[in-house]
Amino acid sequence: MLLGLYARTQTLWFDMKSRMRGENGAVATEYVLLLALIAIAIVAGAAVLAGAINARFEDASSCIATAPSSC
Repeated sequence: MLLGLYARTQTLWFDMKSRMRGENGAVATEYVLLLALIAIAIVAGAAVLAGAINARFEDASSCIATAPSSC
């Protein structure tokens, strides 16, 4: 009885250790999270850049529409 309990405990311990060492799934998950963060940063940067470019074009169009001496 005690030998069986010892064997099960030892098997669970070695199984837990092997799961902690195996990083196959963790590595793929880390890459997915990294790609998602990079994609969010690119989208946010593009939105900020688009706003800045739009403001410049609006300034240029208002300058062209009004008197050229005021620009």
